[in-house]
Amino acid sequence: MTPLEALNRVVYLMDRSLAASAKIGAFRNAAAVIAELPPGELEQRVAAGTLLELPGIGKSTGAVITQALAGEVPQRIVDLEATTIVPLSNKGQVYRQALRGDCHAHTFWSDGATSVETMARTAQDLGHEYLVITDHSPRLTVAHGLNAARLREQLSEIAFLNERMAPFRILAGIEVDILEDGSLDQDPDLLARLDVVVASAHSKLRMERTAMTRRLVLAVASPHVDILGHCTGRKLRSTGTQAVSDPELARPESSFDPELVFAACARFGTAVEINCRPERQDPPDPLLELALDWECFISIDTDAHAPGQLEWQAFGCDKAARHEIPMDRIVNTWSVDRLVEWAANHPTG
Repeated sequence: MTPLEALNRVVYLMDRSLAASAKIGAFRNAAAVIAELPPGELEQRVAAGTLLELPGIGKSTGAVITQALAGEVPQRIVDLEATTIVPLSNKGQVYRQALRGDCHAHTFWSDGATSVETMARTAQDLGHEYLVITDHSPRLTVAHGLNAARLREQLSEIAFLNERMAPFRILAGIEVDILEDGSLDQDPDLLARLDVVVASAHSKLRMERTAMTRRLVLAVASPHVDILGHCTGRKLRSTGTQAVSDPELARPESSFDPELVFAACARFGTAVEINCRPERQDPPDPLLELALDWECFISIDTDAHAPGQLEWQAFGCDKAARHEIPMDRIVNTWSVDRLVEWAANHPTG
């Protein structure tokens, strides 16, 4: 592999392992630096011992560059390939093979690390037939959420990429913020244009139980909402690529009446997301069982913010296998046409 390919592979593998963003950023920045060098300069600098004089190139990134330039697989990559594998049981593998897409992914249009095209091509390489791009809505300013004008720009980019990447499909979506009163953080007319809408609460997660229940019920009852994202909002202590059965909470679950929320999901045809991020693993097992008792649809989604994180569906597939979820209840085992048609035809009350 070339030095640029090697640096990008390190970034991918570090993202896959949920490594610290600062460490990943060093390799991402180094890749950007060498990508701009004129032909031959990188080789000249390595030969002359001046590689580390380049801004943004340090000992770790320099070692990867030097080893790749020598025709070796950099040791950093060898180590990461061995230590960042996302585990998947045999039963989980059956679910993973059945999945045809991922309904929750972010790009640098909001707080993701890369482009729509890069995320889509990675999903394609992983065997998917489609990827739903669900960048944040404007209320989430810390994530550079999309206002109406920027969302329209993204829709144009997605349409352009779909012409180039067919038959793979990029579906236009959003992770729309559920506001405190249960309303949605985007123009209804724009939400109606989207293929798939994930709705999630990101603020005021410690609301009083009755108020939070009302908030979530109103959101999932909206004809614009297709999937309820990470329903409890919990965060776990970082576990890297190892999902654990008894995790320590870094942020507690929101308090709400799950019977009412999942009854509303069932009534209005809104899927409950199994969020595969290793620091979320949401919903917890008892709540997932309750959602299944209500015969809710399920979506197994990575909530990926970088290409390597698209492999995290394995966590959700193992969870689905443990709960023996009927395959046809999982919306992203469906064809792209069936998914889009379902999302466009929810019950309205």
